[in-house]
Formats: sequence, structure tokens, C-alpha cells
Amino acid sequence: MSDKAFAGQVGIITGGSSGLGKGIVERLASEGLTAVIFDTNRDLTTRVEAEMKEKGYAVDSAVVDISDEESVSRGFEYVRTKYARLDVLVNSAGITGPTADVITNVTRPDFDRVFAINVRGSFLVTKYAVNEMKKRNYGRVMLIASVSGKEGNATAAAYSASKAAVIGLAKAVGKEYADTGITINSIAPATVETPLVLNSSPDYVQRQVNRIPMLRMGKIEEVAAAIRYAVSPEASFHTGFCFDVSGGRSTY
Repeated sequence: MSDKAFAGQVGIITGGSSGLGKGIVERLASEGLTAVIFDTNRDLTTRVEAEMKEKGYAVDSAVVDISDEESVSRGFEYVRTKYARLDVLVNSAGITGPTADVITNVTRPDFDRVFAINVRGSFLVTKYAVNEMKKRNYGRVMLIASVSGKEGNATAAAYSASKAAVIGLAKAVGKEYADTGITINSIAPATVETPLVLNSSPDYVQRQVNRIPMLRMGKIEEVAAAIRYAVSPEASFHTGFCFDVSGGRSTY
């Protein structure tokens, strides 16, 4: 019997070809998960898949746009056909949108795009994942939210509102399946050193770091470690919960 926590399990990690998503793929795959990356960048995803396989990890991939239901449906059909099971979903795909503009300068298309990916995408992948997991009455769903969804960040109204919605989604769906073997949670990191963050407004990023009592950005490995526990079989009494990985910034 393997001593790896995820031996024999299959999981989907959206946005798994870069940043936090890639870190999650590597951490879970290193503990036995067959990790299927859902991402829109075919070239990058193919390179990451090859990189992980060189390390001896079981990693697969599919080109999926989580904001598009037909694309999501095809991605889940691929996993269903090839693996006939789904144990873990980590939804790491997301965008920040405008981070240096007050609401009067935010355009509707920019606002809608943030919600299409962050909120509609979370809804779609959760819906399809639960539909697969309920066949075996087991599963772990983790939605990546943000401390900004708890507190709200000035000049990032769209992002803050979208991440608050993600937290609410996990709380609601977690209650819907609380009497099953399926758990649905979210996690709220503070500012983490990822390409997504580093491509944001430098002033915005520094303001967020200044609000963290530890006075530094979080590391990808630190967030991946928290997620590793939350989607493991041992995390059986957490559902509808928002985990906090914020360096002391948020404790509620």
C-alpha cells in the first residue's frame, strides 16, 4: 500500500500551467495524484506537462476555458472517458482585472470579464466536478478565493467582488453536499508572489504587502501546502469553509 496521500486518485487543477496552479499541480502530483491540468494556453500547458513527467509525476492536460460551459463540458468528458473517476478539483484559474482604478474608471467589459472567469468559471467547474464526484460519494473541491474577497481592496472592485462571490459559492455548495463524502471549500490567500500579482500595478501590490503583518508576500509553496491538506482524505470535517493563508492579515 502506498504511503502517498493521493495514490490512485485523479484530480483536475485549473490554471495549472503557471503560478500558483503549477505549484499546486507539483505538490499534489508529488504525493501520488494523477493531475489533469485545465488551461487555455496549449503550448505552455504542454511544456509544464512534459516538465512534470520528467520528474516522474503523473500529469495530463486538456485545453479548457473555464468561463465557457461547452469547453468545461468537453474537459470533464475527457477526464471521465480516460480515468472514469474524479477525486479532487482545485480551481486556480483566475484574473485580477483592473487593480489601479476606482470604480468610475472601470469599464463594464473589464468587470464582466473578471466575473466570467472568476465567478462563472468557479460555478461551472464546481457544478461539473460535483456531478462526477457524487457517483462515488467522495470528492474534494477547492476554490481559490482571496483575502480581498473578505476585506475588499480599493481600486480593485471587480476582483474583490468576484472573490467574495467565490467564497459565497463554496459556502453554499458545501452545505448542499455536507451529508455526503464531498467537501467544497475555498481558500483566501493574501498577496502571493505569482506572475499574476507581479504583473499588477506595483503601487497596488506594495499597498497589499504593507497590510500583511508578516510584511512579505506569501509563497506559492505555502499556499500549495495548505491546499494539499484541505483536499486530502484526512480533511473530512471541513466543508463550506474559507481557509485563511494571509500572513496575519485576515482572521475572519
